[in-house]
Amino acid sequence: MNWLDRWIQNSSRTLAQNASRRSMIRKLGTVLVGASAVPLLPVARAADNTAPVSESGDPNSCDYWRYCGIDGFLCSCCGGTVNSCPPGTEMSPITWIGTCQNPEDGKNYIVSYNDCCGKSSCGNCLCTRNESDKPMYRPDAANDINWCLGTKSTIYNCSTAILVGVALEKRE
Repeated sequence: MNWLDRWIQNSSRTLAQNASRRSMIRKLGTVLVGASAVPLLPVARAADNTAPVSESGDPNSCDYWRYCGIDGFLCSCCGGTVNSCPPGTEMSPITWIGTCQNPEDGKNYIVSYNDCCGKSSCGNCLCTRNESDKPMYRPDAANDINWCLGTKSTIYNCSTAILVGVALEKRE
């Protein structure tokens, strides 16, 4: 026998002597349950890695096309921009998403709505548009949750609307 055959034989015998069938089934079950829970974890969607998008409109207006699923104060009215938080606040790493149509090119875009946290509510430009809002049991697309989890402070200030990418088809 060569060295690989001997190593596999010895490893198999050691495993058979030290592990029962029940423990192997338990370990396999743990791995399967753990792997099935991965899609339920929150996802950071704030990466603005899309190509430049031609767009028009006023980012300080609630009618701006990116705000189709927003619910909160607009960061563009609070010292930040559509993509960034005002100074002294921190962007939440977990978000809700929506799909909005850009009137300039007619394409649907996936928009990540990130809350900015750490200072009290800005109070300017309240915008509540619930076009792609889902019930609370679909938290990835529900805009009525305080998304300031995972930050140093859970105090809400305002919301951004960051483009994530082009949607293949609009879901209702």
